[in-house]
Amino acid sequence: KTPLAELAGKTLGIVGIGSIGEQVARIGLAFGMRVIAVNRSGKRPSAPQVELVSFDDLLREADVVSLHCPLTPETEGLINKETLSRMKPNAFLLNTARGKLIREQDLADALNEGVIAGAGVDVLSTEPPAPNNPLLSAKHCVITPHLGWATREARLRLMHTAVQNVCSFLSGTPVNVVSRIG
Repeated sequence: KTPLAELAGKTLGIVGIGSIGEQVARIGLAFGMRVIAVNRSGKRPSAPQVELVSFDDLLREADVVSLHCPLTPETEGLINKETLSRMKPNAFLLNTARGKLIREQDLADALNEGVIAGAGVDVLSTEPPAPNNPLLSAKHCVITPHLGWATREARLRLMHTAVQNVCSFLSGTPVNVVSRIG
């Protein structure tokens, strides 16, 4: 029903090149894509082929923009009417990070008006989505459940990690400590 897109030779833009973004970069490289990335920490990606660029350059150059950054006050609404307008009209947006990185009405409008070609998300600002969520009826938008955690193996790993964390804390050597700076 729709034309297929070749990935080889296209540019993959990764917003957030942490551990997950790094794995996505490897997949893009394996498909023969040019991979560019934005990383607010400035840390160099482990794959030397990945180019660090500005956010503006990433939006302008990427055929696929994939979000892998945390949700912070600075990143909430990162993808909005203005940033979507800077993307290529044939570009696709992927969000597997956090729903509130995107202003959903702005994305729905961009999809319905042909500002970008399509979007794939497995996270929304509110889950389960409200019946009036604009992405549910937007053109060229695929929404899937965010359930990589749901396999039996993943849940067992989570339980094992939780038990290890409690044991480490009780022995006076806490691990996986989350601290807030500032």
